[in-house]
Amino acid sequence: MEETLHQHCYIAQDYQQELDRWRCGEFYEKEVHRLQLPFSQKLLSSTLSAEERLERRSQQLRRLQELNARRREEKLQLDQERLERLLSVQELLEDGLLEQFHKALVELNMDSAEELLSYINKLSLAVEQSKHKILQAEGSVEVEVVDIKPETPDLEQTLDESELEPEFSEDHTEVEKPANPVQPMFNLAEYHQLFLGTERLRAPEIIFQPSMIGEEQAGIVETVQYVLDRYPKEQQGALVQNVLLTGGNLMYPGTRERLERELLAIRPFQSHFQVRMASNPVLDAWYGARDWALMCTDQEEGWITRSDYEEKGGEYLKEHCASNTFVPMSIAKQTPKAPEPAPAPVPAPVAPSTPITG
Repeated sequence: MEETLHQHCYIAQDYQQELDRWRCGEFYEKEVHRLQLPFSQKLLSSTLSAEERLERRSQQLRRLQELNARRREEKLQLDQERLERLLSVQELLEDGLLEQFHKALVELNMDSAEELLSYINKLSLAVEQSKHKILQAEGSVEVEVVDIKPETPDLEQTLDESELEPEFSEDHTEVEKPANPVQPMFNLAEYHQLFLGTERLRAPEIIFQPSMIGEEQAGIVETVQYVLDRYPKEQQGALVQNVLLTGGNLMYPGTRERLERELLAIRPFQSHFQVRMASNPVLDAWYGARDWALMCTDQEEGWITRSDYEEKGGEYLKEHCASNTFVPMSIAKQTPKAPEPAPAPVPAPVAPSTPITG
């Protein structure tokens, strides 16, 4: 599955625009990938002659007739058992055993003797019809068997071998050609193909939009933005100058171009950044662990002994001090600066009052 993803999928620079391009029939026929699934090219009908196909068809017909006859007999037996049960309940009414009769009606989920009589009549008619069908089916099978008996053996016994010699003598040089096998009128391989259309870009788009599969997680661009927001603007500029893409999940064609496009959208106007792809994204993590193990052989904190591993098991690696277990961190949001208080208004000067004399 991983090889199929990396061989046929790609990252779209603009996801919605790329989906619109796939709506075009010409673009679909040009870009769709067809994966051939295993199948058998040999057709059963091509290996059988006309007589063998006729014999096989007659066997299937005979098998169906036997199956239908068996089902009719089973249904007839069930109907007869139920009819006998209903007749025995009716006999209770004729014998005057009313209490047992009403109890039997309750067990049969019936309300009155009239309903019981109606069921008896319908069931008797169904039993008679089933018997008639069985007898009719047996009669048709016997007639068919009599009609199928060939008369050719008697004719073959009367024929003399000398009468066949002129037609199949050694002087007859023409060899009868074998009948051509039945050639299919369609390409059978086309019915065993897997078509990859918009799936080629939908599957890897989950890296940027995990919500497509119902995951409430941040995509790779939101994660990059989350990391950059933890640093001041000067350090953010230095970090985006060395964005390294590594890991097998980033080997899809178009990943670098898509990330550059997304960074251009979230970074400030006229800012610079650089995105590089690792030389071996799949094995970079292993190479890093190998180099660390060669350089830090004397550090006991990053190692675990065999005895500890056998005693504590593999789950202990999650608790080890060198593990990369996710530890939730609470990041304090920057509190907005409080607006500076406005200066107090200066009172206007009051003119001296002039005494009023009368």
